[in-house]
Amino acid sequence: MKFKRFTKKNIFVNTLLVISYIVWNLIVGGMKTEHWFLIVLWLSTYYIHEKSRKFILGFSVWIIYWIIYDSMRIIPNYEVSTVHIKQPYELEKSLFGIFSGNTLLTPNEYFLIHHNSVLDFLSGFFYINWVPVPFAFAVYLFIKNKELFIKFSLVFLFVNIAGFIIYYIYPAAPPWYVQIYGFDLKIGVPGNRAGLARFDELIGVPVFEGIYNKNANVLAAMPSLHATYPLIVLYFGLKKGLKKINWLFVIFMMGIWFSAVYSSHHYIIDIIVGIILAVIVIFLFEKLSKKSFLKNKIKFFTESIT
Repeated sequence: MKFKRFTKKNIFVNTLLVISYIVWNLIVGGMKTEHWFLIVLWLSTYYIHEKSRKFILGFSVWIIYWIIYDSMRIIPNYEVSTVHIKQPYELEKSLFGIFSGNTLLTPNEYFLIHHNSVLDFLSGFFYINWVPVPFAFAVYLFIKNKELFIKFSLVFLFVNIAGFIIYYIYPAAPPWYVQIYGFDLKIGVPGNRAGLARFDELIGVPVFEGIYNKNANVLAAMPSLHATYPLIVLYFGLKKGLKKINWLFVIFMMGIWFSAVYSSHHYIIDIIVGIILAVIVIFLFEKLSKKSFLKNKIKFFTESIT
C-alpha cells in the first residue's frame, strides 16, 4: 500500500489532539517551551516520512507517560493525602542506621558528611542517565524487535502509573527535604538537587539544577522510580539475550540505586519499594500478556509500527 502522508482523517485527528493538548495545558498551568516542542516533534515526525511516523506512533506510549507526569502539577499529592515526613525517616534509621561516633544516622546523613569527588562524579553520571539509558534501550528494541519494544514500553508506562498512584496515596518527603526543612510541612517548596549539586560544581555546568527546578512533584519519594527503570531494562535485556551488555545494565542498576541514596534523593526503603513495584508489574504483565485481549492489542500495535 502506498504511504499517504496527508489524509483528511489524520489531519483531523492530529488537529484535535493538538488543540486538546493545548487546552489541557492552559488548564493545568499554561503552555511552556517543552509543550510546544512536543507538538512540533509529534507533527513533524508524523508527516515527514512513513518511517518517522511509525517511530513516533511507537513512542506514543512514552509521550503518554510524560504528559501524565507533567500533569501532576494540577493536583499536588499533598492536597490529596497526608504527607509523611518523619515516618520514613525514622523507619530508615531503625532499619539501616549507621553510627558515626555516638550518633545514629540515616545512610543519607552519613554520606552527607562522608563524601568525596569520585563518588560525587559517579553518582551524577549514573543519575543523569536515569531516563536516557532506558530510552536508548527502547530505541534499540524498536529497531531490533518491535514486539519486545511494545512490551517494554507498556511495562515502563504501567510501572510509572502505579508509582504515581502510590505518590497520591502515600506522599513522602525525600531525605534532602528533612535536611533542609526538618519535619514540618512546607507547601510549595521547589525541587532540589541535594547531593547532585556537587556533580554540577565538579563539571561547572548546572545540569541537575535545570532538571530539578522543573520537578512536578517534590513530595513523592516512595516508591523510587529511579529504582524501577534500570531493573526493567535489565529484565528485558535478559529476555533479548544481550549477554555481556546485561552486565553493563547490572552496573547501571546498582549505580542508580547507590546514587539515589548517596545524593539524598531517596531512602533505602524507597529503593526497596521501587524494586518490589517493578517486580509486581512485570509479573502481572507477563501473566496478562498471555491473555487474548492484551495479546491481540500487542500484536495490533506491533503490526502498526512494522
